[in-house]
Amino acid sequence: MTVYIDNATNAYRGMKMSHMVADSQQELMDMAVAIGFTEEQAWRWLQSAGTPREHFDICQAKRALAIRHGAVPITQRELGQRFLAQRDTRRPGPRSQLGE
Repeated sequence: MTVYIDNATNAYRGMKMSHMVADSQQELMDMAVAIGFTEEQAWRWLQSAGTPREHFDICQAKRALAIRHGAVPITQRELGQRFLAQRDTRRPGPRSQLGE
């Protein structure tokens, strides 16, 4: 099991934000607490909970702290590939619903 941090630098309220994801929700929540979130904050700030796109947006200081706690740095492209690989390919997409 692994926690990953991408190299995004998306602007938000004067900060540069990256995405933190993990192989499991428990591991993601454990890392959030390890880098200073309370459990309440972690649950409140968890985005796309329960989906393959589950993640936190974290500032660069928290990114560095997560890496020191063992998170693996990845590129935005690698994160996108990870999300695509986890998608449920059994669910029909728009084309198959149209009979194409």
